[in-house]
Amino acid sequence: MAQSFFEKIETLIKANLHSMVDKALDENSVAVLDEYIRQAENNLDELEDALITVKGQVKTLKRKYETSRAEAEAVDQDIDRLLKLGKEDLAIAAQSQFNSKMDLADEYRQQFLRQKEEAEKLARARMKLESRLRTIKQEREHVLGLLELAKTKEVAAKSMKSLDALEGVGDSDIGRVADKIRARIDRADAEMEMRTERLSSQMDDVLGRDRLQSQLEERRRRLGLAAEQAEEEESLDSLDLDI
Repeated sequence: MAQSFFEKIETLIKANLHSMVDKALDENSVAVLDEYIRQAENNLDELEDALITVKGQVKTLKRKYETSRAEAEAVDQDIDRLLKLGKEDLAIAAQSQFNSKMDLADEYRQQFLRQKEEAEKLARARMKLESRLRTIKQEREHVLGLLELAKTKEVAAKSMKSLDALEGVGDSDIGRVADKIRARIDRADAEMEMRTERLSSQMDDVLGRDRLQSQLEERRRRLGLAAEQAEEEESLDSLDLDI
């Protein structure tokens, strides 16, 4: 994945939402918020496409690794049989073939792990950017309301002979609403960090279980337990049919 793409995503994620809100209030316009929303939505679409592509590559590389590993295991068994038969030359050739297949399987495995890490990175970035986009969209509406409040105060002040009645009141209201907007942004950021941490933990758990299950499945194949289990299931199926 191009580094510049991740840099754009990181810039959007780390954008100071407070500064954007303050700028919108200073300029009496939500243009700066609209521009952020536009950029975030465009990059979110690219991020989604990239994640789908990388996930597809992960599945492909995992399948290639498992196929190469299975082929190597089959050759490994052939080597034992050839040695038992005294076929030294054939055993040497088979050993060379085994080494090549294991090297290829290891290469696929390394590529698979790198792409899986890339997919996890993209998934975390997507979650963070979605959270930031959702927050700024919600606060945009509150900023619009705040600008309308300021505009109403200005119009009212111009229509009144005495400004003393309004002095401080409108400013106080505007300040309270602005503080609420900032507080909601802070809370949204905290929730985003918590969800990201949970996602990372869940991914680690899933990947750990996947590795353990693969190791156990390999042991079952070596011990012939997979075949015995299949026979037992077939036997149970036949009993169910008889019943």
